[in-house]
Amino acid sequence: ESLLRGKNDHANAIISIHPGAGGTDSCDWAEILLRMYLGWTEKRGYQRRLVEYIAGEEAGIKTATVVVEGRFAYGHLKGEVGIHRLVRISPFDSAHRRHTSFAAV
Repeated sequence: ESLLRGKNDHANAIISIHPGAGGTDSCDWAEILLRMYLGWTEKRGYQRRLVEYIAGEEAGIKTATVVVEGRFAYGHLKGEVGIHRLVRISPFDSAHRRHTSFAAV
């Protein structure tokens, strides 16, 4: 925490997650990220509220927003902003091809 000296680093944070192009795979990737952030915030002792959650048509999510409350929540999470990419063998492709999925945080 001694490195978190930015103007807003001590503040609460809002995490919004949106799948990118890629259909079901990207929706699934967005939900994987959501579960990761919820687990991380729980482990760190932050309070969190899921204020928006829209499920995907087949799997995953179309969008989710979480309010994270606690000391230095913003400082710890500000580096997560951007596009997150996952390359994997798709569990949704019967031909078992490799797919690249994107999600915005």
